[in-house]
Parts: sequence; C-alpha cells; structure tokens
Amino acid sequence: MRSVGVEEELLLVDADSGAPLAVSGAALAAADRRTWQRPGGDGGPEHEFEKELHKEQLEFATKPITEMGELHEEIVRIRGEAARHAASAGAVVAAVATSPLRVQPSLNVGRRYRWMGEQFGLTVQEQLTCGCHVHVSVASDEEGVAVLDRIRPWLAVLMAMSANSPFWQGEDSGYAGYRSRVWNRWPSAGPVDVFGSADRYHEQVRAMIDTGVLRDEGMIYFDARLSATYPTVEVRVADVCLDASTPVLLAALIRGLVETASRAWQDGQPPARVGTSLLRLASWRAGRSGLDGPLLHPETMRETSAERAVDALYQHVREALKDHDDDERVREAIAQLHERGNGARIQRRLHADGQSLGSVVTRCAELTVRP
Repeated sequence: MRSVGVEEELLLVDADSGAPLAVSGAALAAADRRTWQRPGGDGGPEHEFEKELHKEQLEFATKPITEMGELHEEIVRIRGEAARHAASAGAVVAAVATSPLRVQPSLNVGRRYRWMGEQFGLTVQEQLTCGCHVHVSVASDEEGVAVLDRIRPWLAVLMAMSANSPFWQGEDSGYAGYRSRVWNRWPSAGPVDVFGSADRYHEQVRAMIDTGVLRDEGMIYFDARLSATYPTVEVRVADVCLDASTPVLLAALIRGLVETASRAWQDGQPPARVGTSLLRLASWRAGRSGLDGPLLHPETMRETSAERAVDALYQHVREALKDHDDDERVREAIAQLHERGNGARIQRRLHADGQSLGSVVTRCAELTVRP
C-alpha cells in the first residue's frame, strides 16, 4: 500500500490579540530542548519541526504512514507538540492559511532566504501563507510523472475543499482561499503542462533553474511535483486546514488520485489534454468559491456546484479508496465537510457572529489543537 506523509505550516500568534509573532526561532529552540531531554540523554530521533520563510511560521512533517486513522493521530499529536513549543515562546499556533490581521512579516535568517528576498522583493515580503502538502509514494520517477500528468484536472477541487484564507491584511478578501492568489505570484507556481516522461520533466526543471530566476529545485512550486527529497509525488495546492480531520481526508483522496492515475498509465490510457490556461481558471474559481460557490467540473471544465465537483472527484477515485479501505472514511468525512464547512466558512461565520478578527484567530488556535 502506498504511504502518505503530510506537511503543515502553522501561524504563530499572540494568545490574546491573535497578532502574528516572529518567534519561530524560540519555538524551534524549545523543540530542540525537548528532543535532548528525552530518556537516554542522546537526543533520540530528530523532531518534526523546521523553520519556514518567515519567523511567524512553524512547519512540521509527519512520518510516512499507510493507515489514515494513524495519520489523524499523528497530526493531532504533532499539532499538540507545536502548541507546547509555541507556548515556550509566548505564542499559540493557528492553522489558518493567511493572517486575518494586518502584519509585516519578518524574513527568517539564512543565506537562501536572504537570496530570495533580494531576488523577489515584495513577493517574498508578502508571502506569509500557510499550506498543506501531501506526499504519496511512487515506485519511480516515470510512474510519478505519469501520475502528475493525469491528476492535473482534479487539483482545483482539493484547493476548494481546503480553502482556509478568507481574510488578508485586516480585510475580507472576497476569496475563500486567498492564499492561492498570493502564492501564485511566484513565477514557478501553479498548474503545468503535460510532461509525457520523466526525462522531459527533469529537462524542464533543469531549464528553469538554469535561467537563474530560481535558486534551486526547492523553488519548483508546481501545484504537484516530484519531491526532490523523497520517492513521492507531492501535491501542494491545499491551504493548511483548520480541523485536523481535513488533511486526512485530503491525504486519502490524493492517494486515491495517485493510485487511479498509475493504473490508467499502466493500462495505456493517455492523460486528459486539458489546457493549462483552463486549469488556471479552475484554480482561480476554486480559490474564489471554496465550497460556497460554483467550481469548474474537472471532466468538462464547465461551471457546476461545489457538491457535484467534490462528488466527481470521489467517484473518480472510489475503486482505489475501496482497495485502501478508505471509502467509508472518505464518504463520512466529505459529508461532515459539507455540513461543517471548510476553514474559510468557519472563519467568516465567527466574524459574522460579531467576533473581531483577533478573536477569530484565537478561536482558530483553539480549534487547531482540538482532537
């Protein structure tokens, strides 16, 4: 069975005001101390946390996991650890994809981040966004690229399901997932063309780096890419999700997409030739609507309801879900997501009920660590 791993970026905020705090260094130092204080005194395995582009963020990654119940437990556990490390730095963690409050982010230290700041200017300064990345194991780069070519039309639905960034710099953005609009300011971000082979994928990546615009392979910000570190396909379209159950739902669906695409490749079925320009429109529509407006149907690229678009994704991967014993979990999780709403709907509901944006953030911090 294919393993999955989830990376999440969390916002570090003040527990009272909800304002972002530039304390990732202190939170990581707390994680380091906790590692070294484990029984045995040798530090044990390295912890799950690392710094991100800005000091107001803390990132973690789960281990590779095959069972979705275990993945949920792992995400809840690590979010709790993140909260404890943040508390040592005088902060709490909030799984929101953009800060609802006004903020001037602080670039993290390091040669790479300094180069990015000099190269990209305001794009870097305004890039305080928190995403959720899902890795799914593949047997080879050839299989991985075959998967990338075949999952392209479905990624916007995942973006809509995860949308959790309605507010930007103290204002309602008008989008459910405004993070996607900020993220796509990077010149390498967004949907890409069909590659056709692993050789052509790697040729494209090398050519992009050789331009000098990008520093390294880590700046290949495609919506989905081959991981430069692990033997995985990495899907990068999702906002960090407020409820810990939602990244598990995304992981199950993405594993289903990978397995369905791989089977189609092995059967000789060509990828759908959907133009990248249409995929960009689907991405925009998903960021604008989330689950509270129309989406583009992944198979027709025509407007449809969010419920029908999500159901199309579910039906597309259902056989793979059954084979992974994920079908019942996914059906229940989709029903709950439609009923409860994604993070964008919850944030807006809190604000509409009279809570200030700061109170919205602090409430989201509480929901972040809820089991």
